Amino acid sequence: MNNYIRFATLILVLLLWSCQKDIIEEQNEEPLFDVEIGNSEIPYIVIETSGISILNEPKIPAEMKIYIYNEEVQSVTIGIEYRGSTSFRISDKKSFGIETRDANGNDMDVSFFDFPMEEDWILTGHIVNLDQGYIFDRTLMYHYLGYQLFSKMGRYASRSKFVELEINGNYQGIYVFMEKLKRDENRIDIQTMSPADIDSETITGGYILKIDKTAGGDLNIDQPLEYFENNWDDDARYTSDISFRSQYDINGDLIDFDPYDPPYHSNQYLETYFLYEYPKAGDITNAQKAYIQSYIHDIETALLTDDFTTEIRTYTDYIDLSSFVDYFIINEVCRNVDGYRLSTYLYKDRGGKLNMGPIWDLNIGYDSGDRVPVDDWVINYNQFVSKDAWMVPFWWPRLMEDPIFRSALKTRWTGLRSNVLSTDELLYIVDQTAGYLQENGAVNRNYNIWDAGIGVDYESSIESLKSYLEARTLWMDGEISSF
Repeated sequence: MNNYIRFATLILVLLLWSCQKDIIEEQNEEPLFDVEIGNSEIPYIVIETSGISILNEPKIPAEMKIYIYNEEVQSVTIGIEYRGSTSFRISDKKSFGIETRDANGNDMDVSFFDFPMEEDWILTGHIVNLDQGYIFDRTLMYHYLGYQLFSKMGRYASRSKFVELEINGNYQGIYVFMEKLKRDENRIDIQTMSPADIDSETITGGYILKIDKTAGGDLNIDQPLEYFENNWDDDARYTSDISFRSQYDINGDLIDFDPYDPPYHSNQYLETYFLYEYPKAGDITNAQKAYIQSYIHDIETALLTDDFTTEIRTYTDYIDLSSFVDYFIINEVCRNVDGYRLSTYLYKDRGGKLNMGPIWDLNIGYDSGDRVPVDDWVINYNQFVSKDAWMVPFWWPRLMEDPIFRSALKTRWTGLRSNVLSTDELLYIVDQTAGYLQENGAVNRNYNIWDAGIGVDYESSIESLKSYLEARTLWMDGEISSF
């Protein structure tokens, strides 16, 4: 009996010790992340900069790890910097550019989420201003939705993935991890160019141009981070090194004043500048600059001088009309009020015509793009906004005057409305995306820190977006059917 008591006592002591050990271990175990994500399937990205402050430029070294279902699936060395011009200044939730690197700090192509291998990537967050209490895109899906739709239309758009982000132990909320737009066989697939490409064949491409604000990356500004918080003039600091100006104003009239005046001069609203995106401003030769400038001028002159009462067109010798039609459709469906005049990409391959796209930067649009009414075209922006520093070029109103463009638009719109842009398909992708973010708890986690004090009602935001898409596409049906 005594042996039994001794044995029972020993077992009890061991059990008590084991329980106490488990409690101590649980108390000492550090949480994996800054927030509890449960069994979320949304990838969770952790970036550590080892105490180095992130700059506007250059990129600083860091380590990035990706977790799915709380398990680390990828670890890579990166360079990271802030990105954005206006968004950087007005938003407390910053966006980031990252570059994957090897152990020696050299650029290295890496694949994420089964995307094709590359080195340049972007982490984009929606705009939140806590002091002034406003939010752009409460649905968190404006970028993602537009890119998905353009891709479904058969056009290249930045491959995108929702993630949650933590930097240096601080949760940052929902982000969209996406491809940076650049020349690459899996992105903007055009011929590479070198300074030696100046003969009659090779000089024809490839080129990427952008209609946009100038930014730190364009101007190579070496300033402390504080400088970029209020450098509004640098948004409009065009120079001949980085850009060229259209010879026509936004009304299609020849410009009679010199280019490259100081930022926000009184006639800036009349100008359209094209930034050299590829080859980069530092790499493109004078001969290549002259070629692409002349090509754009020939397009514009042909577009202005063609007689649309006849069947003869010369502007279509220079542009891929179908790309212009698709670019118009996606901007108008998304009511992208920055479209055509900002964040607007154009590219020309060797021996090919000028193409519009890819679509980019949709954080001001859809049901919140109220600078243009739901029942009017975004290309008519200039009728609703007076002397903005960046106006819509004459190209688009002029194209809409052409029966051939309108016919191509009608045919394409009719086809898309029967499948990828049908009302059912649009509402389905919104519901599917919202459900994914909500069911994994990411919406609540995001707005626990980014509510801006205004009490975001996510369900109402989703319903507003869906109502907008129904109304907008119904209005477009009526307009386009009359062409």
